[in-house]
Amino acid sequence: MEKAKGRIIRSTGSWYTVLSDSGKHFECKLKGRFRTKGIRTTNPVAVGDVVDFQIEPNSTTGVIDNIHKRNNYIIRKATKLSKSTHIIAANIDQAVLVVSLIKPRTSTGFIDRFLATAEAYHIPSIIVFNKNDLYEGELRQQLTYFKNTYEQAGYQCLLTSVPEKYNLDLLKSILKDKESLLAGHSGVGKSALINAIDKSLNLKTGRISAYHNKGTHTTTFAEMHPLSFGGFIVDTPGIKEFGLVEFEKAELGQRYPEIRERMHNCRFNNCLHLDEPGCAVIEAVEKGEIAAFRYSNYLNMLQGLNA
Repeated sequence: MEKAKGRIIRSTGSWYTVLSDSGKHFECKLKGRFRTKGIRTTNPVAVGDVVDFQIEPNSTTGVIDNIHKRNNYIIRKATKLSKSTHIIAANIDQAVLVVSLIKPRTSTGFIDRFLATAEAYHIPSIIVFNKNDLYEGELRQQLTYFKNTYEQAGYQCLLTSVPEKYNLDLLKSILKDKESLLAGHSGVGKSALINAIDKSLNLKTGRISAYHNKGTHTTTFAEMHPLSFGGFIVDTPGIKEFGLVEFEKAELGQRYPEIRERMHNCRFNNCLHLDEPGCAVIEAVEKGEIAAFRYSNYLNMLQGLNA
């Protein structure tokens, strides 16, 4: 048996595609019962993991016998009611959240849960407001308001449109030579965006379901794709819900940059920014320095946490 090292670029349940350091693809299984220390998840190995594996002689199949320590990972609840968790991807440089305000609409609650989770795992996030060609009148005003709000909070935001080829070069430069997680609801145009900036990939794109005005799932499992201009993207299944995992109430405020910036000015150092006297965060909300919708989403998240 020959030993090799590589990274997981595709996971379909029991089989994993590994891109070896020598540039070859191998289909691998896990050796015996494999548990990742300290994390209860539905998938012990995730896309982006660096692994050691043994190759059968003269074969393209192998057995994974070691997972290298992760720099980071991003995780969510496997399903809404489930206690188990699912690692979406590991060892990533940045998370690119693709959203749209129409066909389908991405709620700010979803955006903020995703951003808070990425913050918790120290993964920088970029928000891509896609379908720029569809925004007129009130929607255009709403878009400007959301973009300004997230930029003031410290997030890089980008408007894009595939039909107009708008800002595609800018998106390309953001992805170049980085390992990026690409996330968002089904139908927001993740695959179409990637196909537009890297013709070699030809990812499957889906239609919007006319009945529900929501995207139809096209990606059924996370997959890492090498970009022809350098770097990798992890394309994820369209995420409908994003349940918070491993959060404590006292920590949540630290996952909001604009709350983190002001929390040290609160009268009490264990302030949860609910209704405590002398709360600098509530004061900032009242003054309009923190967006009311961001604060409202914070309260909703707080309510959903146990301790």
